[in-house]
Amino acid sequence: MIAENLSEVRERISQAIQNSGRKPDSVRLVTVSKQVSVAQIEEARSVGAMIFGENKIQEAVPKIEQIGSQDISWHFIGHLQKNKVKFLDARFDLIHSVDSLELAEKISILCQAENRVQKVLLQVNVSGEEAKFGMFTDEVEKRLGDFSRLQGIEVEGLMTIPPHDSDPENSRRHFSKLREIRERCEKKNGVPLHELSMGMSHDFEVAVEEGATLVRVGSAIFGPRQTMPES
Repeated sequence: MIAENLSEVRERISQAIQNSGRKPDSVRLVTVSKQVSVAQIEEARSVGAMIFGENKIQEAVPKIEQIGSQDISWHFIGHLQKNKVKFLDARFDLIHSVDSLELAEKISILCQAENRVQKVLLQVNVSGEEAKFGMFTDEVEKRLGDFSRLQGIEVEGLMTIPPHDSDPENSRRHFSKLREIRERCEKKNGVPLHELSMGMSHDFEVAVEEGATLVRVGSAIFGPRQTMPES
């Protein structure tokens, strides 16, 4: 079932790319493996999944230690608490969810001590909802230069999670807004922001049409989430 689902998701991404006139290799799929067993991840890996996204450090670390990183990439896509930064330890090729300058500074200090550079995305709260993580749009635009000056991190782009809506078309304006913010930030700061991480299982096609370079898809591949067994 995972193989069939993955194939279908890829085909839908490909069709959305074609519909929007974009280059075939312009979008990468992040297979969201939170609350998914090692066996399921290995199955997805065996049929070509190359990037896996985890959203909790305490769940991700043992998985990565068991599965490794040969020929695959791990991305951290969930809310990252400042006190969990010390557990990153070069495990993730990209962190999608840097939502404050203070968090970026913590990552910067860690990476400088470890003599490495961590690629990150800045999480933007495009809807303005108080309950959402992420920086408000004006903060991102004003402070991008501060992020870019930090040593030990490299800002690759932006990420957002719009309000959940059963109609994916209602996400379009949020995705379009993130793309516009990216364009303004690039123009104002002269810093290239190559990545736009947006779109999940219910709305990734709309996200692709609006310029996503990374889509985060889990339940459309693995099915509804179930709590993992302890072993």
